[in-house]
Amino acid sequence: MNIKRDILKKLVTWKSSPNRKPLILQGARQVGKTWLLKNFGLNSFKSVAYFNFDEQTDLKQFFTNTKDVKRIIQNLSLIHGKAIKPHETLIIFDEIQECNEALNTLKYFHENASEYLLVCAGSLLGVALSRGKSFPVGKVEFMTLYPLTFSEFLLVAEPNLYKYVKNIKVIEPIPDIFFNRLIELFKMYFITGGMPEAVVSLLEKQDVELTQKVLKDIIIAYNLDFSKHVENKDIPKISFIWSSIPSQLARENKKFLYQSVKHGARAREYEDSLLWLVNAGLIYKIFRCTKPSLPISAYDDVTSFKVYLLDVGLLRRHSLIDPIAVKEGNRLFVEFKGALSENYILQSIVTQFETLPRYWTSDSKAEIDFIIQYKNDIIPIEVKSDNNVQGKSLTFYNKQFKPSLRIRYSLKNLKHEEGLVNIPLFMADFTKKLIDITKNKI
Repeated sequence: MNIKRDILKKLVTWKSSPNRKPLILQGARQVGKTWLLKNFGLNSFKSVAYFNFDEQTDLKQFFTNTKDVKRIIQNLSLIHGKAIKPHETLIIFDEIQECNEALNTLKYFHENASEYLLVCAGSLLGVALSRGKSFPVGKVEFMTLYPLTFSEFLLVAEPNLYKYVKNIKVIEPIPDIFFNRLIELFKMYFITGGMPEAVVSLLEKQDVELTQKVLKDIIIAYNLDFSKHVENKDIPKISFIWSSIPSQLARENKKFLYQSVKHGARAREYEDSLLWLVNAGLIYKIFRCTKPSLPISAYDDVTSFKVYLLDVGLLRRHSLIDPIAVKEGNRLFVEFKGALSENYILQSIVTQFETLPRYWTSDSKAEIDFIIQYKNDIIPIEVKSDNNVQGKSLTFYNKQFKPSLRIRYSLKNLKHEEGLVNIPLFMADFTKKLIDITKNKI
């Protein structure tokens, strides 16, 4: 199955850039980093030289003994079996976080051998860098690969319907024949989430049980990472936090409580373990905003936050919600206080905007699910998991702050009325575009 990832366009741009630096592709395990880079190499270069520092531990010696890039290339060419040529060969360093010396060498690739095209992947690179190890600051570029978005899923499932949605240029209702089919496919996405192997198991093999197994295996692999890459004293803490996430999201306000991790747990005992999960790319930590003003990051309440998983399919599987819920109306979207829908919206927002969203509350009067900063606007976002869009929070926020634009995601059709844009949940990936359309119309 040919899965076209949006990030491929960025990789092609990187290749042709005159100011190109060695590239590091970040992302959690199983999101498809290795496949993406190999596919990019096969389609854009004459050859690919692939090296994995986790599997080929002896490679580390090449970087320990010298910083001479030409000599390193000669040694790698011997392992590769043929010459690694400038401009023609894509060099891939996989699991580079396992070799700090190789990370440091990226500086010399940039300064002394920029004719070689080098890309690196690291599942736990964020964890490695958080330990304070030396790093070639300013000598590399970064990209992040996330799980498949629904729009990428849709492109695989029904290309023509994807093209229709992508080409929408006016905010007006979508015809029912398209709208209803998009809802059906959206439910399928909630089964798989965006992990590539899970998507293939459902769309190509049409095997729900296999999809369930794939997602379970990924969750098990994450748990094994805890034991492999974490100090023994921290393994239980990380496992407790990971296991608590469904119950954290099941509460009405979804605020993360350390007491829900383990009875008697305190922040100072668990905050490092929580940070490990953030740096590993497995969770998002979304702070409460005390004041919806620019810049949004200046008003974080660091004592109040919510935690979401990196992928809605993994959250569904981790929460033991059976895929049969797809056949039960909109139940899949509204289960445990609509947490799946909120998690999905967060995933979509993260791929489109530079800063993480926040959430906002006002005592017990109102709570806004997310607020985002886009250009010089602070935009409130409400997530509704079905057709019932009644709620006082967005109205309360509007009266108090009078934002130029409000967004509500729901299962209702696309519509713009009195400063409120209702975006169908399945169109969340086009939020930035729809904001721009609205702003230009105003």
